[in-house]
Amino acid sequence: MMNKFYALKIKEIIRETPEAVSLSFDIPQDLKDKFSYKAGQYVTIKTDIDGKEIRRAYSLCSSPHTHEFKVTVKEVQGGVFSGLANNKLQAGDILEVHPPEGKFIFEPGVIPQNYAAFAAGSGITPVLSIIKTVLIREPESKFVLVYGNKSLDETIFFKELLELQVKHPERLFIEFIYSQTREENAQFGRIENSTVNYVLKNKFNGTSFKTFFLCGPEPMINSVTEILKQNGVPQDSILFELFTAKESDEIKIAAEGEGEVELTIMVDDEESSFSMDSKKTVLEVALDNDLDVPYSCQGGICSSCIARITEGTAVMRKNQILTDGEIAEGLILTCQAQPTSQVLKVDYDDV
Repeated sequence: MMNKFYALKIKEIIRETPEAVSLSFDIPQDLKDKFSYKAGQYVTIKTDIDGKEIRRAYSLCSSPHTHEFKVTVKEVQGGVFSGLANNKLQAGDILEVHPPEGKFIFEPGVIPQNYAAFAAGSGITPVLSIIKTVLIREPESKFVLVYGNKSLDETIFFKELLELQVKHPERLFIEFIYSQTREENAQFGRIENSTVNYVLKNKFNGTSFKTFFLCGPEPMINSVTEILKQNGVPQDSILFELFTAKESDEIKIAAEGEGEVELTIMVDDEESSFSMDSKKTVLEVALDNDLDVPYSCQGGICSSCIARITEGTAVMRKNQILTDGEIAEGLILTCQAQPTSQVLKVDYDDV
């Protein structure tokens, strides 16, 4: 089954900051292949809390080349799973985990390169995995990290990043930025246009970067992307992953035939058909009918729920994942897709 979760035991819980913990998992020998991953990928964790199934996506902060399997969970106010992870989970507890996925990835090459990352808050998680992998697998490559937080106390992996910097002084360069406290050897403020210009035009003037990795809230990603493009960085050199989706007004979608749509879903080689309200999303209808389809964030910021349209048309309320080329091929995020034709067929197997 494509949407399979596996029971994994928590090996260790590491307190990173007062508001964040890392969960390290034991991967049994027979699951090593299934849980092999690329730097930057995430896993979906599934658990029942008060009788309700909860799914959350978390990036791996470990590197695939260190034989660790570790995610970091920052506690958010009112967060159901993040509260559990930070306050109640213990080593030895079992969680249901889906194998790694995601497109925010780094694949090592043989030619030395320069890379840069702009990360804010818990957006550092997949970026740390990428940094470690660059340092291990591309011994001549260099990495510039710009990392924004409210304060030093809230800076996840602060000690680990400093240790990496001391170990690789000619290869890893870190600019810490704090918005609420003034610290030595750090900038005061937020990651904004002037920060990007400082890195590109002052501190690393003349350096050519192969890839920029951006991870954090949507406004930061949008502004950094814009200023990078103004500085001549091509779109395909900018990779990003959102950690929090901005609440946007839902796009009003008028289906050609207002009202009911005939929806057919193919998943795990089984076809199911339903009549659906055109104002609902494909994923909502699939879950309403107890289909075991893949999903995680339900907010259009991960890629777990991708499917392919094989007949009909749909539009997405929001899309921060799929490229124009992938959309042209018929791929959709089913958590965001509403039909715009009276018949819609989607295939979760053909992605």
